Amino acid sequence: MNQHANFTRMQDSTAADWQAITGEFMPFAQALPDRVVQHLQLLQGDYGGFPVDRYTHSLQTATRALRDGRDEEYVVCALLHDIGDTLGAFNHPDIAAAIVKPFASEANHWMVQQHGIFQGHYFFHHIGLDRNLRDRFREHPHYTRTEEFCALYDNPAFDPRAETLPIEEFLPMLRRVMAQPRNSIYLKEGS
Repeated sequence: MNQHANFTRMQDSTAADWQAITGEFMPFAQALPDRVVQHLQLLQGDYGGFPVDRYTHSLQTATRALRDGRDEEYVVCALLHDIGDTLGAFNHPDIAAAIVKPFASEANHWMVQQHGIFQGHYFFHHIGLDRNLRDRFREHPHYTRTEEFCALYDNPAFDPRAETLPIEEFLPMLRRVMAQPRNSIYLKEGS
């Protein structure tokens, strides 16, 4: 492949230019799970003061969800919930939510998006914040799901002795979940 479009401004692009671009897009899109794993692996060795590094925490969270019988999409969301830590020191859930949004249900997307506020219930009071900040969402339909995610999977996943499955255990499900987006501006309506 490696064809290139010939425009210098998108407004001057042609159908032939977009044929070259879309020809490159599918292989790029199919490699998304590999790029996501590479980014997740940037968390290796990054303890940030925690008892385990952020990569181990991500794997433990996913391991707990998998062992509890959660479906693949949920487990992938558990795996990726903190992937934004490297780029979003002040908004990591937003980054993780953006990554999973095309592939996740509304419930799982919201859970990833809000998990930081819900996880804060366990520690915000130690750093001068309101541990009950999550209560502003009490009437939201995904409140209980997100509260449960933090209680069962995110909160207890800082144990150096806990079962921690390797990334290879999660790769097949990550590939399946990311194989077909459900929510994207690049999908035709009704697709």
